[in-house]
Parts: sequence; C-alpha cells; structure tokens
Amino acid sequence: MSGQISIISSSPSDLDNIFWFYDQAIAFQKKVFHKNWLGFDRGLVEREIKEGRQFRIILDGVAVCVFLISLDDRTIWKELDNDNALYLHRIVTHPEYRGRSFVATIIRWAKAFCMREKREYIRLDTWSDNLKLIEYYRSSGFRFVKNTVLDDIEGLPEHYQWELALLEIRI
Repeated sequence: MSGQISIISSSPSDLDNIFWFYDQAIAFQKKVFHKNWLGFDRGLVEREIKEGRQFRIILDGVAVCVFLISLDDRTIWKELDNDNALYLHRIVTHPEYRGRSFVATIIRWAKAFCMREKREYIRLDTWSDNLKLIEYYRSSGFRFVKNTVLDDIEGLPEHYQWELALLEIRI
C-alpha cells in the first residue's frame, strides 16, 4: 500500500461520516451474509467519541476505515475479561478501499497500544456462523477462543442477540 497512512481519534465532527461507514457496512453485510448489523444509537457513538474510543485510518487525507476500541468487555467476554486486553469492534472499511489490509494496520497499531499499556491480548468478536470472516481473522493472526451466547445484551447493539465467535491474539 502506498501513501501516507495514520490512525487518529475521531472527533464529534466525524459522527455523520462514521454513520455513513456503518450504513455502507450494513449494505455490504446484506449482500454477502444472511445477518447484518441492525443500526446504532447515535448517543452511544457520540459517547464513544467523547471517551476517545472511536478511531479512523487516514490514507492520503481520506478516511478509509473506522473502528472502535474498548478496554473492558465483560458483557461479551464474561469470565475471560480480566483487564488485560484491548477489544476491537466495528471495523469498517470504505467500499472503495476494501482489500488493502487495514485489519493488519489496526493489528500493528493495537500491538503497539498493548505493549505501551501492558495488555496481553487483542480481542474481537463476530457472529459464530460467519465462517469467511472468522477465517480472515485467523489468517490475520487471531486464534479462535470459543463461541458464546450472551445472557443479557442491554446496552449493546441488537446484533449481539446472535451467537458470537470470540477470537484473540496474544501479545
């Protein structure tokens, strides 16, 4: 990949663009899979931006990917959430920039974050029947941990009602 690339925190002025990315992801999910995200609460995303957890990958001045981080994820990871992981969520690539290995860029960034913050794992989840995406994550260095069904999805987007596959990279 050529060009100047950086990962920066999102700001409140990015909110509409983040939702554009989510809309693009939902349209793509509908084309390639039998499930899709069911939308996101604007207040939730505003709070994530304010907390400094929403990020953008910028390539030559263009936002090409967005993603969210969390430092705890007990609702999803339950007893495995022990304050030593960085959790990645909602990785979305701009449709015109798919296939350019932005997940690898995020992993490099996340590994540096984990080293700096003394965290042992990078973790993420996806639907357990999304075998193509699970295999992509595995080929990117993630290890399958287990499948899980959440007991309570209060406070989470509705798409967490379905069984999840949990994956991680140990630093």
